[in-house]
Amino acid sequence: MSASLTFAWRALLKIKHVPEQLADAIMIPVLFTVMFTYLFGGAMVGSTREYLQFLLPGTMVFAVLLITVYAGVNLKTDITTGVVDRFRSMPIWRPALIVGGLISDAGRNLLAAGLVLALGLVMGFRPEGGVVGVLLAVALVLAFAFGLSWVWATLGLVLRTPSAISAVSFLVQFPLTFASNVFVDPQTMPGWLRTFVEANPVSLLVDAARGLMQGTAEPTQIGGVLLAAVLLVAIFGPLTMRLYRTRT
Repeated sequence: MSASLTFAWRALLKIKHVPEQLADAIMIPVLFTVMFTYLFGGAMVGSTREYLQFLLPGTMVFAVLLITVYAGVNLKTDITTGVVDRFRSMPIWRPALIVGGLISDAGRNLLAAGLVLALGLVMGFRPEGGVVGVLLAVALVLAFAFGLSWVWATLGLVLRTPSAISAVSFLVQFPLTFASNVFVDPQTMPGWLRTFVEANPVSLLVDAARGLMQGTAEPTQIGGVLLAAVLLVAIFGPLTMRLYRTRT
């Protein structure tokens, strides 16, 4: 734990010296929350304030999931610059670099979620689930994001360059997030598309977060998301560690 926290602090120091790394964590929440509320709120439901109650849990999920890719990008950057070779020569717990990076990424994810909520409250978002519901929704999103980060860490050890990881993220995450219930109620979609959207894991996460914030969440929704997060860690955690030992 000590070694992992040291690497987490290292990641935070990198952000201090290169604050541009936080651009996505700041701009994505601001742009999508503000832009979609005022561009489409009137057209969707006739009221931007009413649409915001539906939209905000989705944009929080959207913003957090998009920036989980940094788990793979930062790891691959360390590998390509050769710094990982120096770390491997030190008498430290080998997985500390990866675990520490994921701890710092959790802080980045929390920042993105906090920005979405702060903007939403200023714009008129009022969660019926109260403070407890909001905090539980954020915790649920962060738990799923932690599991997803292990997927990107695995790809960071498989793909050749950091830009390749970003490209794969764009090709995978954008279709999954836009073809979900983040922005639109699936009931308005054609039957074939609605079937896909309702089975989309992003939609399941949004439903759970939306339910917690509105005070209507069902245990099966929350349990399904937590189970998915645990499975992601259980599958990709050992795989990442094995690749880290053999490929770096």
